[in-house]
Amino acid sequence: MAAMCYNSISELHPKLSHVKVVGIIIGKTDIKSFPDRKNAGVDRFTFGFTIKDSPDFFINVSAWGNDAYITGMSNSFSVGDVVTIDNALVTTKDPEKDDKFCPTTPSPYRLMLAEAHSQVRLCADVDTSDSLLPLLHVPVKDSRDFYPLGDVVANGKSLDGSFVNILAAVKAVGEMKLFKKSDGRQGQRMEVKLFDQLVTSFPLICWDREAIQLVQTSVPKGTVIFVADTKINFDSFRNGMTATVNSKTIITVNPDTREAGLLCRYANEMLQSGALDQDDKQENVLVESITAVYTVGQLKGKGREAEDASYGITYSFITKLDLDSSVSKVISTRCAKCKFQVTDGVQYCTNQLCPGRGQVFSSTTGFDLLVDLTDHTGTLHACSLRSPVAEAMLGCTTEQFNSLTNNERTAIKWKFLLERCKIYVKIIPSTKTKSGVRAVVLACSLADPGEAKQHMSTLLKGD
Repeated sequence: MAAMCYNSISELHPKLSHVKVVGIIIGKTDIKSFPDRKNAGVDRFTFGFTIKDSPDFFINVSAWGNDAYITGMSNSFSVGDVVTIDNALVTTKDPEKDDKFCPTTPSPYRLMLAEAHSQVRLCADVDTSDSLLPLLHVPVKDSRDFYPLGDVVANGKSLDGSFVNILAAVKAVGEMKLFKKSDGRQGQRMEVKLFDQLVTSFPLICWDREAIQLVQTSVPKGTVIFVADTKINFDSFRNGMTATVNSKTIITVNPDTREAGLLCRYANEMLQSGALDQDDKQENVLVESITAVYTVGQLKGKGREAEDASYGITYSFITKLDLDSSVSKVISTRCAKCKFQVTDGVQYCTNQLCPGRGQVFSSTTGFDLLVDLTDHTGTLHACSLRSPVAEAMLGCTTEQFNSLTNNERTAIKWKFLLERCKIYVKIIPSTKTKSGVRAVVLACSLADPGEAKQHMSTLLKGD
């Protein structure tokens, strides 16, 4: 019954007066200010948002007024809130401006809110709000109209400057970085790493506070998102493609589509297998560039405090190195496409969501060890030690290791076990471990006693 009081977006027309609309906020921009042409020295403030009241209809809304009116209105709601708009003016869209700088909408109109008579407030009708909440998970574009990340990468520079839709899962949410703009105002930037079945890491860059807030509050690791109208650019510094959230972009979190469901299952598989925590860009991190030395306790602290990976050197004892376990616990075979662990000798990947299913199967075999690193401040448990790092450390390939006798394997083990080593590590925040961090060994060798003593005495003084 309550819905009868409102004008539906599909029926809006400029001839309507006293327009009252209810809908869910699916997009929102930052506040901007402009000099008022009629009043010298006075600024006018504006921001925009996009509201939806049915699966097929949504409309852009612009609010104009003084600082207090616009700031108060913007602070009163966020993406995902259901709001009621009173006394909006229905105007015909300017196709040149509106579709260039705002989300593309099916409505030929837009709503204008004026300080003198327009109001926006949170919807107090619980039944109406509940009925509109599912719309938050319906993409604003055809659910099949998107570029897989592999296609974005493959098309490369030919997509530079274009707007496309992307369906991807979140691998990591970076830290918001603040900077000063050329006009002296403060700006912000945050990078989100995306992945799908074919690409393990792809950057999505957010500049607006509203987009950053949405990602920080609603998009944890592993979440699937449909990003409509993201701008694709070639980044010469990275020598690769990037996506940017802009004023046209609408991000749909956990989209309710078949394609998103398949990707969600794949993302969960990758999270549970630990494959995402393997450093797909590890080869790009030069071990020689890592110079900071830490105790185990400091490494744990850095990992818990940081949002992204940290790197360091530790002079620690290896207190667990199970080289004399069964070979299956030392060496593993993984699918070359999705990194899923498979039984040695199989001719297909057992991961139901592997992007290589139906193609010729290929696999990689390598050392796959978990080692413990210990010093006077504690122990880093279950640090990942894999090929090729393990081969360089142990001085043998997996084929050579397979041919060794048990006594020879034990001899290699005791060369490192309970010995102080110089270990280069990558520390990754992790909610799945008791310590809150996961560690990957990037290089390891027996420590030079003099070098280790010098660094440890410096760290002890610091403690």
